[in-house]
Amino acid sequence: MTFMHLFLFNHLHNTGMLNSAPIPLQLQSLESQAPSIVLCTLNAKYIHASLGLRYLLANMSRHASQALADRTQLMEFTLSRKTKEMVEELLGLLGPEQEGSVQIIGFGVYIWNIHQTTELVRKLKEARPSLKIVLGGPEVSHETEGQEIVQCADHVITGWGDVSFPKLCKALIDGPQPLMKIMVGEQPDLDQIELPYKAFTDQDLAHRVLYVEASRGCPFKCEFCLSSLDKTAWGFETQKFLSELASLYDRGARHFKFVDRTFNLKLETSIEILQFFLDRLARNDGSGVFVHFEVIPDHLPDRLKALIAQFPPGVLQFEVGIQSFNVEVQKLISRRQDNAQTEANLRWLLTSSHAHLHTDLIFGLPGESMDSFAKGFDRLVDIGPQEIQLGILKRLRGTPLSRHTVEHGMVYDSNAPYVVRQTQLLSADDVARFTRMAKFWDLIANSGRFKKTMPLILQPRAPQFSKFWSFMLLSDALWTRFGRSYGLSPEELLDAVFEHLSHGCGEDAHQLKTLLREDYESSGARGAPKCLSAIRTSEKDRRANLMALADAKTRFSNDSIEAVSPASSPVSNPPRASAAFKSLPQRQRRHER
Repeated sequence: MTFMHLFLFNHLHNTGMLNSAPIPLQLQSLESQAPSIVLCTLNAKYIHASLGLRYLLANMSRHASQALADRTQLMEFTLSRKTKEMVEELLGLLGPEQEGSVQIIGFGVYIWNIHQTTELVRKLKEARPSLKIVLGGPEVSHETEGQEIVQCADHVITGWGDVSFPKLCKALIDGPQPLMKIMVGEQPDLDQIELPYKAFTDQDLAHRVLYVEASRGCPFKCEFCLSSLDKTAWGFETQKFLSELASLYDRGARHFKFVDRTFNLKLETSIEILQFFLDRLARNDGSGVFVHFEVIPDHLPDRLKALIAQFPPGVLQFEVGIQSFNVEVQKLISRRQDNAQTEANLRWLLTSSHAHLHTDLIFGLPGESMDSFAKGFDRLVDIGPQEIQLGILKRLRGTPLSRHTVEHGMVYDSNAPYVVRQTQLLSADDVARFTRMAKFWDLIANSGRFKKTMPLILQPRAPQFSKFWSFMLLSDALWTRFGRSYGLSPEELLDAVFEHLSHGCGEDAHQLKTLLREDYESSGARGAPKCLSAIRTSEKDRRANLMALADAKTRFSNDSIEAVSPASSPVSNPPRASAAFKSLPQRQRRHER
């Protein structure tokens, strides 16, 4: 494992609850003295609890000493915090400098926090030059030359840090002093690593996503992924892991996000984990369980299917990385994927299970054109997963993807997150256009706010007759109308979709309003979209007409009683309709008859 576990960061866009908080743990510092070591990172939002920091904390006593473990504390911030405030809190936690003592802060550095962490490290060293800064994480594990944050730090651990970080802290505090600035992390057998789950507090369990892992590494070699550098996948001892999982569950944890890159790689382990959750769902305390796995799309044996089919709705979520259906692109980036089996498995999951499917496509891979991506998009949309995440290629430091840069004309941002800007087959305008489309896709398709209207939005139209291009046209129209893809209200989006489909695509306005109204009301929104105001007005008129009709019938009945003699037959002498009834629209009168 890297110094800070590279957990799934496609989805780190949830609403935060707090900005930072020291985490009180049994393994943390004694209350009577300030810590000597602070483990710190900047999470995207408060809801994300760092798994990597807790691994380091859990291994301090085993690979350093209990005394150092007692003097170690966690402090997690969010990206929204001001640098000055974080500096003050970190130095305040450590307390004033004391002659002869060493104070250490270890930072987990990732693609999403590199800019803010660099600024924080710089300001900390300015305020307290004697402070020892130790860095780790995927963003500082490769291509460290010239990185500003590396230049500011005292030491960097590349790769796994579970054992190396505690040993480094012991050397810095007790000696002998380390000679190297950049150190390759020691990768021990997994049974030499203490599991971190006791370090989750009750507050974490109640308010944050719990990241867990049954294995590390990946046997596949997809060149855009850092896991391609692993030689294989390693599994923790299953019963030990399940025992820790049971402890979390008994403490009240119900949401578990597995960060294993290949959850369904080892069948027996996958079966035991799924059975663990099925057993608890069968008990009375199984409500509220939610479990997220990342699965290999073309590997779903029947024994696994049999268990998956037993889960009720709302419990299982599978993240399925498709990335590309283009066989030539797959070969180019060393990705092994059986497309036919992948599609068959996805269709089975959608028709024979209640699992929610979050699928991924990557735009901008070497050898992928706009048209070939569109074909893969259309194929995935036709399969019908609940979510399709449209990602844009990033060149992560250290990945083999760099070997394609010259041959395929790959141009990336020089700063994190190193997004592709153009390729041999995609112009800069193509990439910018798709980037806007991906954002609008999240707002309209993945949000679930336009379920009834989506078939009309995606209706293939001339000249491309492609669902991808139909949505791209909507995206272009939205960009022309708003000039932005953020800060748009549900009402603004709904009116814009109506304008595009009715005026731009010639769809029937009445049918469209009916669909949009159903979508809008089912979303829970309570505003006043302009395109639905006519429907509301006609509904008002309809109610007024019905009231007039009821009044007319009452008066008609009274008039009939007075006009017909006791000997007369109401059938042979039918009364004439009242003026009020005649005044109703012809269609309304037919309906009442």
